[in-house]
Parts: sequence; C-alpha cells; structure tokens
Amino acid sequence: MTRRHWYVGLILTLALAAVLTSANLAYARANPGGTDFLVHWVAARHILFEGRSPYTDTVALEIQQRIYGRPARPDEHQQRVVYPLYSVVVFAPFAWIEDFAWARALWMTLLEAAALATVGLSLALARWRPSPWALGGLMLFALTWYHGLRTLINGNAVGLVAFGLTLAVWAVLRGRDGLAGVALALSTIKPNLALLPFVFTLLWAWRQGRWRLLAFMLGTWALLAGLATVWHPLWWVEYARELVRFPGYNPPGTVQAVLRAAWPGLGSIIGVWVSLGLLGLLLWAWRRAVRYPGQYPWAMWLTLAASQWVGIQTDPGNFVILLPALVYVWAEALRRWKRWGAAFVMLSVVGLWVGLWAFFVSTLTVHHGQPMPSPWLFVPVPGYALLGLWWLRPGNAEASLAGARIAGA
Repeated sequence: MTRRHWYVGLILTLALAAVLTSANLAYARANPGGTDFLVHWVAARHILFEGRSPYTDTVALEIQQRIYGRPARPDEHQQRVVYPLYSVVVFAPFAWIEDFAWARALWMTLLEAAALATVGLSLALARWRPSPWALGGLMLFALTWYHGLRTLINGNAVGLVAFGLTLAVWAVLRGRDGLAGVALALSTIKPNLALLPFVFTLLWAWRQGRWRLLAFMLGTWALLAGLATVWHPLWWVEYARELVRFPGYNPPGTVQAVLRAAWPGLGSIIGVWVSLGLLGLLLWAWRRAVRYPGQYPWAMWLTLAASQWVGIQTDPGNFVILLPALVYVWAEALRRWKRWGAAFVMLSVVGLWVGLWAFFVSTLTVHHGQPMPSPWLFVPVPGYALLGLWWLRPGNAEASLAGARIAGA
C-alpha cells in the first residue's frame, strides 16, 4: 500500500469519525442517558480536579442527582462506582470535556470504532474473508443488535474490553506478546469480565514459555494498580466494599440468581450444577489449549462465554463481549458445512438480531421510571455461544497445525 493510499484512508477515517460524532452529539442532546459512562465521567472529574476518591458518598450523590434528579431510593440502582481506581486512565481524556453531551458523543464514537475493530480482528482470527456485502452486514449487526446498541446508548466500557481482549488474542497469535500483555492488563478495568481470560492466559503463557507475555501482563497491571495505590492507598478497601454492596441494589447478576428467583428450590440446584459443569469444561479446554497451542483462541472464546454463566457477577449489558465467539462459530460453520453453513449463518444473524430485540421489547418493565430488561436475557447469547463453540470445537490435527503457526510467529 502506497503512502497516498494511507493518506486517503486516514482522511476517510477522520471524515467518518466526524460524521459519527456529529450524529452521536445530536442523539446525546435529544436523549438523556449514557448512565454507564456518566458514572465514570463524574468520578474521573472528581479524581482529576478535586483529588477525591470516586467511592465516596459525595460522588455517588452527585451521580444520582444527575441521573434521577434526586438521591436514589433504597430500592433503586445506586449508580456507584464499581470499577478499580486505575480505570481512570480510560476515562480521563473525556473527563477534561466539561459538556457531558460532547463527552458522551465522543465516547460513543470510540465505542463504535471499537465494535468495528473487534469485528475486523475477529474475522482475521477466524480466517474468514466475507464478501463486501457480508462484511457490511456483520458490521451493521455489531452496531445495532440488542447487546451492541445497548452498549452504545448506555456508554458501557465493555465495548473497549471486548476490543482489548480480541486484540490480545490477535497479538498472541502473531507473537506480539508486549501488545497482548498490555491489552489484557487494561481489560481488567472490568475485572468480572477479564478475570478468567487473564488467569487462563497466565497459565497458558507459563506452560508455553511465553515469558514476555507474562511479564507484560503482570507488569502492566502492577504498574496501574501501584500508581493508583500511591495516589490513594485505601482504594483497595473502598473498592472491595463497593463490590460487596453492588449485588444488593443491582438486578440478578448471575444466571444462578435468575434461576433461584424463578424456581426457589430447584433453581438453586440447577445453578450449582451449571457452575460445576462449566468449571469442569473450562479446565478441560484449558488443558487442551496447553497441549495444542492452536486452540488458544477457541479456548479464550469459550472462557468468555462460560464466565457469563459460571457465577461471577455480570449483566446482559456485557454480552457484546461474546461477539468474537459468534464470529468464530459462524466462520467455522461456513468452513465445515459450505452451502448449509451459509444458511446457518444467515439464520443465526437474523435470528439473534430480531429475536433479541423482540424479546427485549415484549418483556420490558418500568420501575420508578427506569426501564428494566428481563433477567432472562442472561440465557440466549451465552447459551448460543457455548453450544456453538462446543459443537464446532477444533480437532487435534487442526490445532496442531495452528500451534505450529503460533510457534513460528
């Protein structure tokens, strides 16, 4: 590619970003919201300009006033900060923007770019080169399916975490262990999502002798946590308190809690077996990925899908993180089933788009003026991803060849 092509591409990218930001700004001014982003934008401004801990009641009260116009009632979401203190590095650039609508619009543009980049990296990892029409459809799906659009409207940083984890897998396969380690460490701004992928990659890197990957993962995380501790030594205690408090004011945050609420006796038993079964599946998958390094991407997507059901606190708003797993399933279906695979992919894309939106609209309730999605949204996407990843798991021969490519990266 010539320098002229790079310049043209840069100009087109900037023009697209300007158009998206303009549209996002118009939306942000006409539609109050972006509560996930608002919480951390307010917290980051307190950290940067007042040197105040984001976990204080003062910060929580300001956030509640901005969202509800009053302090939150005991039975409402308390909108408190439940990210580690070092997450401020992600929100700091936007905290300097005093106008929230502008900050939100630029944040939405960043999330849109992250969603498109996640699709691109996922396609590269799956070795899938769709036609321009199919690529456009996948990009449109990523931005407008229920979990994708919910991420954009609420301003959930999960979009960046999804990109970071996908980038890490892409970098691991290409031997760029420094980039992979930094991306994985930054993904821990949402520890509930990054915990199992982080632990899995640590174990995998250790067994493969990827010491640079280990060093960058642990070193970057230690640097982030260490700098936060120097600034505010007690943040660990305050953060732990918020984690303990969070389930008490949040809707059911695990599929186990959803099952218990639906069937108080039987649901608890089913939930325990789901957790144990998934933990067993992960141990089996991790062991195979250690033996066959080429299975690392598949095992990572399986880890992401299983972590949504294993019992770690999460929310259906985080399921955009499973987009790379869906791309893997669709690419494998096309590769193995040819014509029938194309029908399967089309039905899956259309079915997930229509089905999730129809289910959301038909089950939506309102509590104190706030929309409350059905907790049963915990089921469709992780369930689809887990079934697809198991059904289309790689064979040993394929994994050995892919492992050789990783070793030679």
